[in-house]
Amino acid sequence: MKIFHVPCLQDNYSYLIIDESTGDAAVVDPVDPEKVIKSAEQHRSNIKFVLTTHHHWDHAGGNEKMKQLVPGIKVYGGSLDKVKGCTDALDNGDKLSLGHGVDILALHTPCHTKGHISYYVTSKDGENPSVFTGDTLFVAGCGKFFEGTAEQMHQSLCVTLASLPKPTQVYCGHEYTVKNLEFALTVEPNNDKIQQKLSWARQQRQANLPTIPSTLEEELETNPFMRVDNPELQEKLGCKSPIDTLRELRNKKDQWRG
Repeated sequence: MKIFHVPCLQDNYSYLIIDESTGDAAVVDPVDPEKVIKSAEQHRSNIKFVLTTHHHWDHAGGNEKMKQLVPGIKVYGGSLDKVKGCTDALDNGDKLSLGHGVDILALHTPCHTKGHISYYVTSKDGENPSVFTGDTLFVAGCGKFFEGTAEQMHQSLCVTLASLPKPTQVYCGHEYTVKNLEFALTVEPNNDKIQQKLSWARQQRQANLPTIPSTLEEELETNPFMRVDNPELQEKLGCKSPIDTLRELRNKKDQWRG
């Protein structure tokens, strides 16, 4: 399995997932269809279907055009999200396969939107798994609670995603890493892992390189929104529970201007 970033718009990422044994490909959130198709051609792959994480235009806005450009293509999206161009609705636990060697599991990760789906992708050749988290989990951050509650985001981040294997590669929908880590450092100024990752992320961006993927293990060490079970963090924010801490963190982040 090979995964390629396709930078789109100002700070979005689409992703091309290729099963090398067949050349079959899936594309995550192809907001700029021409760019995604060109990338697929460069990598000598054939796009078989679209995986949409959620209904927001900067993720689902290319779906109708993809259907025009790739006749017969399937477009997957969450059953509770009104995903533009969706041909096949997915629920939590639904499984897809790509080519002969790649398995995809739909995980319902609501809050940013009601029907947000993260895609957990494994390959039969034993590489580390990957998860495409859209706008639920960012590197060192999480999405705004547009259509859900702190309870739901806690379930999505700290139960559903946190239970995946630690080496899982995390591919999210936006390049927000530097700002997220700068905020994380205001929450945990003595966390060496955050300081190290921030200095690495700044170097990456200066070189115009992505800061993605992260790993689940790194997120558990550096992402405050996944660390709300930590008693020190709860105390610092004056909260008594993980869910209250998550709510308070999101409020702080929404007001933070960095």
